[in-house]
Amino acid sequence: MKAKKALLVVDVQNDFCPGGALGIPEADKIIPVVNRYLKFFSKKESFVFATRDWHPLRSKHFKDFGGVWPVHCVQNTPGAAFHPKLKLPKGAIYLYKGLDPKKDSYSSFQAEDERGMSLEKLLDFFKVKEIYIAGLATDYCVKFTAHDALKHGFKVNILMDAIKGVNLKPNDSEDAIKRMVKEGVKKVTIKKLEG
Repeated sequence: MKAKKALLVVDVQNDFCPGGALGIPEADKIIPVVNRYLKFFSKKESFVFATRDWHPLRSKHFKDFGGVWPVHCVQNTPGAAFHPKLKLPKGAIYLYKGLDPKKDSYSSFQAEDERGMSLEKLLDFFKVKEIYIAGLATDYCVKFTAHDALKHGFKVNILMDAIKGVNLKPNDSEDAIKRMVKEGVKKVTIKKLEG
């Protein structure tokens, strides 16, 4: 695998895991598999990006201000921290999304690094053409990230054993996967990659 590929870990944060403000059932179960991918991509000297929701306290994303969600992943709170069992490598590039109180910002393509560089600009800068997506949640941030990645001309792989969905409606994650595949996303597992 050349450095033209990247692993993108989406929002593996305390608030999205069991016990968090917006805990997804069994979300923490994907972490050992995400760590295997992190090890695999690091060994191949591929780029690793990790996004996290980084909301201001007042945001239209939250129920209190007209949105759908309980308050979660507020900047500099324990809930916004990456899950303690997630083993991000030294060279991982961190991106923050949900900074604008007027926008939902589900997609990682609305995220930026500490210098304000967007994910798209970073991927172009590093000449990355293909991304592999793991993380939370299948039916929101993963789905919107995959959609935007395709729109921007990237090859997209969804890591089926390293994603979990919110499922406000029972089939939301399943429907999201079908939609992503229809749009051109490839389904991948760690066995496929390691094999």
